[in-house]
Amino acid sequence: MSTVSEKWPVTKGDFSAGNPKSCIAVVTLASSMPLFEKAAIWGSCKTENLGAEKVVMNVVSNCNIRYVLLCGGESRGHLAGQTLKALYENGIDEDGRILGSEGAIPFIENLEIETIQRFRQQVELIDHTGLTDIDEIYSIVDNYYDSEKPFGASPISFRKAVRKYQPPESIGADVLISEKVVMDAFSGLIYEIA
Repeated sequence: MSTVSEKWPVTKGDFSAGNPKSCIAVVTLASSMPLFEKAAIWGSCKTENLGAEKVVMNVVSNCNIRYVLLCGGESRGHLAGQTLKALYENGIDEDGRILGSEGAIPFIENLEIETIQRFRQQVELIDHTGLTDIDEIYSIVDNYYDSEKPFGASPISFRKAVRKYQPPESIGADVLISEKVVMDAFSGLIYEIA
């Protein structure tokens, strides 16, 4: 049984793939730090919505990842680190709101609740938010990178991300603000969908 999805990492972002067989992913939050090849994936997460979604997608598509290390400086306003911790501890409600998040827009729009539950089961979160000492971070990775067997399920594969709510084509809106509010960015008009 394969432990890693084809074409992993499955989504693009401000991160680099290291060793896909490693047990640990490193999220440097708003800090930029050089990749340590012993980590499965290494990079920033600056937003409490799409950034958090990308972390979840890249983790559940690689069953070897059993730990997620949060480190680096927190992103102001978005509070991506606090939100990832809340997501791990509490999950989401039926509307996709991350329970306990203090971020500005703490909503998961492109992932199902089962994917979030899988993330919470697959990994242990190691919270060192604020830690920027690169030697200490490397030491944590050294302690975890080969310490676990893969999660006992198949990796989750993702096709192109699709929003749960799509504006009606008849309106011509191109920005989804919420389930019932859309905007035509060219004209600046905002519509409420009945």
